[in-house]
Amino acid sequence: MEKIGDLFKSSDWKKEKHVPVIECPEEVAAGELFQVKVTLGKEIPHPNTTEHHIRWIQLFFMPEGDNFPYQIGHFEFNTHGESVKGANEGPVYAEPKVIADFKIKVSGKFFAMAYCNIHGLWEGSTAITVK
Repeated sequence: MEKIGDLFKSSDWKKEKHVPVIECPEEVAAGELFQVKVTLGKEIPHPNTTEHHIRWIQLFFMPEGDNFPYQIGHFEFNTHGESVKGANEGPVYAEPKVIADFKIKVSGKFFAMAYCNIHGLWEGSTAITVK
């Protein structure tokens, strides 16, 4: 591996529980408020235990014709059942899901990255058109 991009894995999200799945409209009006949802394991839920969990999700938007993406957010999930009583004995479990509202002016592509504490870096993407 020569660069960090080589470490990212992707697969068919219907068969893989690690790929970030981005759900949003395929088409929106310029300046229209819409919702984007990023989850892990839409068809096959990702484990959420002290031993095996998603630590974070990042979301970017790459406008058509631009040279650089815009980071929309970095979302950390810091509790996975940890407790002084032992693994998976804690009262709080964060779910690897992000829901946010956005407005865009041009068509482009959303990119999501996620980090699994056991299986590393994963990426997913989806296009969106401004009509």
